[in-house]
Amino acid sequence: MTASIPPRWVLRHPHWPLIALHVPLTLQVPVYTILGMDGPPGNPVAAILGAAAAGAIQLRHSLAAARGERPAGWPWSLAALVLLADLPIWWLGSNWEAFGIFALASMLTLLRGGWLPAAAATLQLTVNATREALTGLQDESTVAQAVLVAMYAVVATGLYAAALVGGARLVRLLNELDAARTELAATAVGEERIRVSRDLHDLLGQSLSAIALKGDLALRLLTRDVVAARAEIESLTGVARDALHDVRAITRDQHAVSLRTEIDGAAALLGAAGVDTRLDVADLRSLPASAQSALAWAVREGTTNLLRHSEAGSCTITLSRKHGRIRLEIVNDGVRGVAAVGTGSGLAGVAERAEAVSGSCEAGVRDGRFLLSVEIPEEVA
Repeated sequence: MTASIPPRWVLRHPHWPLIALHVPLTLQVPVYTILGMDGPPGNPVAAILGAAAAGAIQLRHSLAAARGERPAGWPWSLAALVLLADLPIWWLGSNWEAFGIFALASMLTLLRGGWLPAAAATLQLTVNATREALTGLQDESTVAQAVLVAMYAVVATGLYAAALVGGARLVRLLNELDAARTELAATAVGEERIRVSRDLHDLLGQSLSAIALKGDLALRLLTRDVVAARAEIESLTGVARDALHDVRAITRDQHAVSLRTEIDGAAALLGAAGVDTRLDVADLRSLPASAQSALAWAVREGTTNLLRHSEAGSCTITLSRKHGRIRLEIVNDGVRGVAAVGTGSGLAGVAERAEAVSGSCEAGVRDGRFLLSVEIPEEVA
């Protein structure tokens, strides 16, 4: 069974149920006092003003607790609420008893420390229980009946106060959940933007380089070999269509790359650019799909960087396996643009994809040649 997430309106307005929880307790005192339900009727004006004051103070405490804080001047407001709850009860009787719930809830909410809230709550419950027991004895009840009434007062007050405290904490949790949901949504949007940006760079970088290369080659061939120029133009339009297909696939996160296809495409593209290319990639069998994807992106980005940032005359692409790890190396002799190659966002994308499958990526000059190396485990987690 999966836990359901509260509706959005509940997360946006969780304080309204908490406010509604205070209303019946606030109304109980003036109604009981005016009607004299648990004793002689009292002054209606005093009952209404007292209820408004106690309800406002308790609501202020509860809303502050729902925000995870204590309101300014809380010791004074807590003292006022306790006096308002405990003093009139001795001459107004049980009609005033509901305000003890407010006092107890505020004590549990505002006081800090292991013993202080417990001591204050015990004192408040003792006041309520004593008042009920004395009232029972004055009404000629037996001692057992008076004790039972006192116990009922303690249980009822404690349960209602726990409801107020729990309501405030629930609102706080809902606010935190809403904040976490908003943060996760922003994170997801940011990650999706990074993915689209990275995929566009990696996909269109090689496609646009190929279009520019084939376009230049076609222009040079027009005056010498019209048939070859036409073939290059037809090939150029094919690359453009593939680029359009790739862009559409990126928006749906459905683009998949093949290591064999990327290696063959890189060899063809480098050959068209006049780069002497050697391949040592015979061992491509039974590679995990995630490993093939990471290595295929590395081949694409390495080829794109070579065409855009160097004047290489030769390039070697090697794939090897050793000690349970797969290593791809792309080496070329064009180190003129190594600064641009080593710091580009494309290689950062290659490194991210390698790290996603517990691998690593290195790029730099070795013995006068530029080396791009990607190494990943055969058993990708």
